[in-house]
Amino acid sequence: MAPIGRRGGRPTLEEVAARAGVGRGTVSRVINGSPRVSARTRAAVEQAVADLGYVPNRAARALAGNRADAVALVIPEPETRLFAEPYFSDIIRGVGAELADTDLQLLLTLIRTPKERQRLAQYLSGHRVDGVLLVSVHADDPLPDLLERIEMPAVLSGRRSARESVSYVDSDNVGGARAAVEHLIERGRRRIATITGPGDMYVAQCRLDGYHRAHRDADLAVDEAMVAAADFTEDGGRRAMRELLGRGPGPDAVFAASDVMAAGARQVLREAGRRVPEDVALVGFDDSAVARHMDPPLTSVRQPTEEMGRAMARVLLEEIAERTFARPQLVLPTELVIRKSS
Repeated sequence: MAPIGRRGGRPTLEEVAARAGVGRGTVSRVINGSPRVSARTRAAVEQAVADLGYVPNRAARALAGNRADAVALVIPEPETRLFAEPYFSDIIRGVGAELADTDLQLLLTLIRTPKERQRLAQYLSGHRVDGVLLVSVHADDPLPDLLERIEMPAVLSGRRSARESVSYVDSDNVGGARAAVEHLIERGRRRIATITGPGDMYVAQCRLDGYHRAHRDADLAVDEAMVAAADFTEDGGRRAMRELLGRGPGPDAVFAASDVMAAGARQVLREAGRRVPEDVALVGFDDSAVARHMDPPLTSVRQPTEEMGRAMARVLLEEIAERTFARPQLVLPTELVIRKSS
């Protein structure tokens, strides 16, 4: 039996909408993979598509809507960080899983030099992708402002400041850090050091804020000699730990703002003859595979990194499908996972 459609031509989007009992925009959202459709409505639209034999004209859709059928995942970091830090692979895995059932191509782009940044800016200004996911955001990064100016749908992993204007998905960095330091205080530690991330990243500022808040809540003064800046890398964790051991009596606990930095700190503590946790308790942030494989296993703040990647992709799909000026901003909860290092 031939599909029921428009006489003498291909079935239209309007006919699919009429058959499913929904609006044209709802059909478009289902076809484009938007999550903002109930399971019941999606099933009705898919049944109408099947009954009518409707086939989306992708070329016409791309021209009419200026669609490129591609999404850029931009990471402004060198390959050494991309492959060394589980955070990035977890984000990529979550984004890829969420986009798997769509027709969008995922383009992974690294920015290592100003020239590469300029080239990417020109590429994005030509609207050669439908949207951008930006990971590892620094305060002075010009890309989010560019994306706003050219009206490109975009979602950040994290944010540049408390006044972020672009859509983002973040985790509760302040609460997670506070819980980590409170745990160390409850264990009787009083000379608690912290190894921070880069000062130009809001995520690092938030985790340092949580460290300070836990001290204030416990009426403990923060010794600024117990604060060492690093860069979220293992080598940075090693350098910062050496600095901390060289300042006076040294700490009896360390909160590192990432598991990778905690691994670097652990190596230096071992070289210095400091036992973990007997002499120095150690806590990280991320709860990555690094934490589980350390000796002893690392207490760490779990942030749902893969789910953050999925949520970023869902928000971006909504922005692409809806073309609205709404800027969803999500903060996902964290959880302290206690292991033998503390």
